[in-house]
Amino acid sequence: MGKTAPFPGAGTRFEIHPLTPPRWRDFETLFGAHGAYGGCWCMWWRSTRREFEKCKGEGNRRAMKAIVDSGKIPGLLAYLGTEPVGWCSVAPREEFSSLERSPVLKRLDDQPVWSIVCFYVAKGFRGQGIAKALIGGALDYVRSRGGSMVEAYPTPPKEHPLAPVSSYMGLPSMFIRAGFVECARPSRSKWVMRCRWG
Repeated sequence: MGKTAPFPGAGTRFEIHPLTPPRWRDFETLFGAHGAYGGCWCMWWRSTRREFEKCKGEGNRRAMKAIVDSGKIPGLLAYLGTEPVGWCSVAPREEFSSLERSPVLKRLDDQPVWSIVCFYVAKGFRGQGIAKALIGGALDYVRSRGGSMVEAYPTPPKEHPLAPVSSYMGLPSMFIRAGFVECARPSRSKWVMRCRWG
């Protein structure tokens, strides 16, 4: 995963790396003092709502660090040179306990699936194709771990462009370009899309 992540039909100048303990400081740098959005530290889908609110900020940061220190890989970092500029949370669906309990985003079936649940791109680098590179990197990473299907839960755009905090799970168009297909529309604000191989 040290090489620049390939993406179907397009080159990319970004390198994609799994978040491992040696890269923790880069993750902290990217997420900043506020933990990306409101002290999230990408724990929204990994904890109960009560736990998330109780731990917002420093508690969520420690919880994410504990996951990384345990040897689990909770997602991927995108780099421009040596600077961390983007994040994609991807892991087997069962690692996202809140997603598993969601009444809207229920499992479609019992097939083993990996889930992409979050993107975060640093201000000043948005609109440069980082999320696209991260999706390509995520597909390569899941293949390397023996997975055969990735699921995503994008938010369809409304009349006006969505703010990053409202589109952190991505947009359908991003995933369509990467080869995902729509499988369900469980609500007006969420699609379920899949990419499979093998």
